[in-house]
Amino acid sequence: MTGSQAEFAAGALTLAIDGQVATVTLTRPERRNALTPAVWHGLAAIGAELPDEVRVVVVRGDGPSFCAGIDLKVLAGGADGESVARPDDADFEERVAGYQAGYLWLSDPSIVSIAAVQGHAIGAGFQLALACDLRILAEDAKLCMKEPALGLVPDLTGTKPLVDIVGLPRAIELCLTTRTVNAAEALLLRLAELVVPNSELDAAVADLVAALLATDAAAARATKALLAQAQGNTREQQAAAERRAQAALLRSRVAR
Repeated sequence: MTGSQAEFAAGALTLAIDGQVATVTLTRPERRNALTPAVWHGLAAIGAELPDEVRVVVVRGDGPSFCAGIDLKVLAGGADGESVARPDDADFEERVAGYQAGYLWLSDPSIVSIAAVQGHAIGAGFQLALACDLRILAEDAKLCMKEPALGLVPDLTGTKPLVDIVGLPRAIELCLTTRTVNAAEALLLRLAELVVPNSELDAAVADLVAALLATDAAAARATKALLAQAQGNTREQQAAAERRAQAALLRSRVAR
C-alpha cells in the first residue's frame, strides 16, 4: 500500500478512476460520513496525485447522507487517529491549512467537480459540497452551516463560495441562524444546479458528466479559468482576459 492509499484507507475514502472521470466516495456511512483530519488529508492526497487525464471529479457519500460534518468525537478528543488542531498549538493555522488543502483542489481549472448530495450536508460536509463547482441534490438533501452553533467559524474554504453564490446578506443569515436549507430552497438560492428524486441522483450525475466530457477538453479548461476571474474583474479587465485566453488557446493548437 502506498502512502496515499494508506491515507485514503485511514480517512475512509475511496477513489475510482474510469478514463476521464474520478469518483471520490466518503465511506463511513455508520457515522453519516463524518469527517476527521485523516479524511481531509486523504482528500488532499487525492488532489495531489490525480492523473492528468481526469477531467471530471464526482464527490459523493456512501449511505443515506452525503456528509454530516466534522466527527464530534474528534472535537471531544475521542476519535481514532490525529486529533483536530487546537488553538494553543503553535502550528494551528498550518494544520488548518492542511485540512483546507483537501477542499481547494476541487476548484482547479483543469477539472470540473460535482457534488452528488443526498441526505445531510452539514457544516464541514456543506463546505465540501460548496468546494465543488457544481451540485446535484437529491430531494431529501439538507444543507446547514453548523459551525457557529458549535462556537466555531466555517474554516474549510466554504465562506467565499457561499457568498459568491447567495450574496452577503443571505450568507450572513444562513451562517448566523445555522438553519437547515432543504433541497427545494437550495435550488432557489442557486446552491444546487439540479434537484432530482433520490432514485434518479446517479443517473442525473451521469448525464451531467457525459455532457461535460462532450466539450473540447482544452476549451473547457480555458473557459473555466476565464469564468473564475470574472467576478473580481471589471468588464474591461474581463474583456482583456477573454482576448488573452482565446489567443493562448488558438496558438496552442497551431503549435501542435
